[in-house]
Amino acid sequence: MSSVWFMCAGVSGAVAVLLGAFGAHILRPILPLQSMTIFETAVRYQSVHTLALLATALAIHQFPERSRALDRAGFLFAAGIVLFSGSLYGVALTDLRWAGAIAPLGGICWVVAWSTLGWTLSRFHKR
Repeated sequence: MSSVWFMCAGVSGAVAVLLGAFGAHILRPILPLQSMTIFETAVRYQSVHTLALLATALAIHQFPERSRALDRAGFLFAAGIVLFSGSLYGVALTDLRWAGAIAPLGGICWVVAWSTLGWTLSRFHKR
């Protein structure tokens, strides 16, 4: 399933770059500073976790016998991107503050994803 996570990482990375450019060139002059800061946070966290998704895909490719646990990590990284960054984009662009309540769910997904990735790779790493 590494090809799915490679594709997700590619799409997420492209979207992060596009949204970052959109924010810097289109939104910066029109969004209030607080909303712009929230938008930039969403882009930054999406970018970082896109790299984590890419690392997960590489790990699945390297350790296919560990793919079940690593697939769970991939799913959680992707879910975290959608829930955390997606909710922050919504807050920044619509000013619907209640959408920010979704962000912690994405953060929890990332904590579990990082833990799963680290545990799986440290436990089964070939020496």
